[in-house]
Amino acid sequence: MSDKEKKHLIPALERGLTILMELNRHHREMSFAEIVKRVGYPQSTSYRAVQTLEHMGFLRHHPVTGLYSLGVNVLKLGFEYVASLDVVQVGHPVIESLCEQTGCSSHIAVRDGRDAVYVARVGATNATIRRVSVGTRIPLHCTSLGRLLLTDLSKEEFESLYPDDQLLNKELGAPIRRDVLWDLVQEDRQRGYVIADSYYHFGISSIAYPLYNHDGVVEGVVSIMVPVHEFAEDERTKLQALVQVAARTISDMLGHDQALAKRDG
Repeated sequence: MSDKEKKHLIPALERGLTILMELNRHHREMSFAEIVKRVGYPQSTSYRAVQTLEHMGFLRHHPVTGLYSLGVNVLKLGFEYVASLDVVQVGHPVIESLCEQTGCSSHIAVRDGRDAVYVARVGATNATIRRVSVGTRIPLHCTSLGRLLLTDLSKEEFESLYPDDQLLNKELGAPIRRDVLWDLVQEDRQRGYVIADSYYHFGISSIAYPLYNHDGVVEGVVSIMVPVHEFAEDERTKLQALVQVAARTISDMLGHDQALAKRDG
């Protein structure tokens, strides 16, 4: 950007957005002192920016710890899928461990309308698979992972989401009819997971399990990607068990175990 173009910038707005982006980048709460250190603005300037953002609901100040995190109004702007979703905060350390255990790139995705959005990713050191970056969107019906994100919808909700009988088919092998997609989703729901070979990317296998929140609703999906030639039959059971444990761990951290205990009690 030229010096002439920079003259039109609004410094206060720039400072506020810098603070939000810094919190988004690290996916965790920060103290005011840490915010000041990371953004590099004077303390008084940072204080005014933080107070303004908190007043407008873009920052949340924890009353006990005194730490700051992204507020609900950030979610309303659409940052939630790459920023402060609880599933990202609690899930990222889990998929780091999953990647180490399996040697496979690990991901978390959530649903946004008719798209699956990747919100967290840990790449394997020697991964040969084309990188799927955070923020990547893929139509739900084009991926087995995406279908899992539809498994808690009622028939009415599903038909409201897909009002047309024909689906926009962007990938070879993806269903082109709504009723076919519904049947596939029900099979996935009954099974409770998906193992797919070359469904979205040729030569790539994936294992995916749903993530449930404290209301028992599908909050997201955790998955790993494996080149088909590395996905030996005798490895599938081991890898599947590791993904299942990761999914259960994240779901429990989101309160699903407590919801189950309350229901069963």
